[in-house]
Amino acid sequence: MIETHKHCPICGVPIPLKEKVCSPDCEKVYNQRIAQSKKSRMILFALIIIFVLVWIFVTFLN
Repeated sequence: MIETHKHCPICGVPIPLKEKVCSPDCEKVYNQRIAQSKKSRMILFALIIIFVLVWIFVTFLN
């Protein structure tokens, strides 16, 4: 029977359940992906706020 495990989200190697990634190299890539995701989310949030502010400005000051 196979031991309970999960796979590294970067390279797919089986790892223990308590680990996030299998190696320091994969951890570096994982952290970069997380940072890029946060950055993209913040940019999207800022664009939505700008769009809403422009919409309010055009709607009420027209």
